[in-house]
Amino acid sequence: MTREIDPFSATLSALADPTRRAILARLSEGEATVNELAAPFDISLPAISRHLKVLEGAGLISRSRAAQWRPCRLEAEPLQALDGWLERYRRFWDASFDKMDAYLAELKAGEAKEKPPTGEEDDAA
Repeated sequence: MTREIDPFSATLSALADPTRRAILARLSEGEATVNELAAPFDISLPAISRHLKVLEGAGLISRSRAAQWRPCRLEAEPLQALDGWLERYRRFWDASFDKMDAYLAELKAGEAKEKPPTGEEDDAA
């Protein structure tokens, strides 16, 4: 029995590997063949092919056929969907940091009121 994996889990699982992230980074510059994608890595072509299969299964890349070549292409949809999902959390963190900035400014203003201005200490002595 094969269990279906949801699209976000497939995308996140594929992105969990640094080699696959590097492959996606290269494909963001344009199409590439398996040999071109394998060039910067010290791993076998079959290992690169397995990484490509994971990326393809997650919908992050597609392969076309041009004569005997099968160039790989980045597919943006899964990344766009993930970015949309992450946006909710981005807004949460932005709001949290805004609150923290306001609180720190409030603390700083309170400290400034408690300290006498520079030079008054010398006059008191």
